[in-house]
Amino acid sequence: MQHDAALSPVQSSLFSEKVGPAIAHGYFTRQGGVSEGLYRGLNVGLGSKDERAHVNENRTRVAGWFGAPLERLATVHQVHSPDAVIIDGSYDGARPEADALVTATPGIVLGVLTADCGPILFADPGANVIGAAHAGWKGALGGVLESTIDAMVTLGARRDRIVACLGPSISRRNYEVGAEFVQRFVSSNESYASYFRPSDRDGHAMFDLPGLTIRRLTEAGVTAENLDICTYADEERFFSYRRTTHRQEPDYGRQISAICIQGT
Repeated sequence: MQHDAALSPVQSSLFSEKVGPAIAHGYFTRQGGVSEGLYRGLNVGLGSKDERAHVNENRTRVAGWFGAPLERLATVHQVHSPDAVIIDGSYDGARPEADALVTATPGIVLGVLTADCGPILFADPGANVIGAAHAGWKGALGGVLESTIDAMVTLGARRDRIVACLGPSISRRNYEVGAEFVQRFVSSNESYASYFRPSDRDGHAMFDLPGLTIRRLTEAGVTAENLDICTYADEERFFSYRRTTHRQEPDYGRQISAICIQGT
């Protein structure tokens, strides 16, 4: 299948090695879209204030990269929950409140939207089962990664065969948090203190969300990779909620990470 080269999604070397061509994936950047201004490029955020026609065209291009029509691009209304939903051939375009999707149905593109939170794509090539999760700090701490894996297992996946890759997300060097935030994590698990380093501001710390994400994935029994690309630092390629907040801009775009079992 010929992909649209203008979109230029980032690829996982772990997927290339372990998964093979039957399952296509991409961590899409801002490149190749039609949005303008604050949303310049491939903004796919239905929750943004971007022109809806632009968002729909961008989403159509993402689906088309996989050889699928827009109506086969499945996304959810993300609410920072631990919830994963199973998508099958009856998918009707609904966006339930959840933060992860899994499927064993070829031709359905699973997508999660991010702008600093972690997008994680999953695949078990042996069972032909895939997943996609949106994990900010609430999702990672609350169990969305484990919920995604559990849902894949119900479709026939095996933990020891599942590979997972964390895509572009905010890095510790750009993720400053307050003392109450740190305490929330340490109260959950004392060893999580290792994911915080003192910042230049008193009472604040720099948080390693990618590090925690990879640990949770590994402890859940899957093979995991971190692309180690920071959304905050790379404005040319990625939207960033925190960068927008620091600039006091009125809104921000969202990029998409997506995966599909090839076929119909």
